[in-house]
Amino acid sequence: MTVYTPRRAARVLQVDASDRVLLFEGGDPARPGHRYWFTPGGGLDPGEAPADGAARELAEETGLRLAPAELGAPVWSETVEFPFDGVWYRQEQQFYLVRVAGWEVDTTGFNDVERASVHGHRWWTVTDLAATAERYYPPDLPGRLGAALVGGGAC
Repeated sequence: MTVYTPRRAARVLQVDASDRVLLFEGGDPARPGHRYWFTPGGGLDPGEAPADGAARELAEETGLRLAPAELGAPVWSETVEFPFDGVWYRQEQQFYLVRVAGWEVDTTGFNDVERASVHGHRWWTVTDLAATAERYYPPDLPGRLGAALVGGGAC
């Protein structure tokens, strides 16, 4: 029986003027060779509101500093289960959509775990994501991102 560690998180769909979303390429230290792409964001501190955590994570991971109120309402929420570094997590997460004209990613705010497990970043179009054989999370990201870009709101 798998024992899950509960976790709350906030993630950000940071989208540029060309409708490309920023994703980081990472790996699981416990599973060498298991590479994947994922959105900026991460675990919330105890008692931290999702918008506050999303704004904090965005600043730490990309250098983009926004007030939590600038994020607006989440565009979707989900619960996911996944392993990382030998621990299984059950994570409740909310996604926020942030539009930028362009952005030079600054990862100097990465913590030790991020510096060890994140290998790069790239801006992706919905079409690129749908066509790639590379792994990304969440697995329904192209559809969710496409709906958020068209609707600009919850999906």
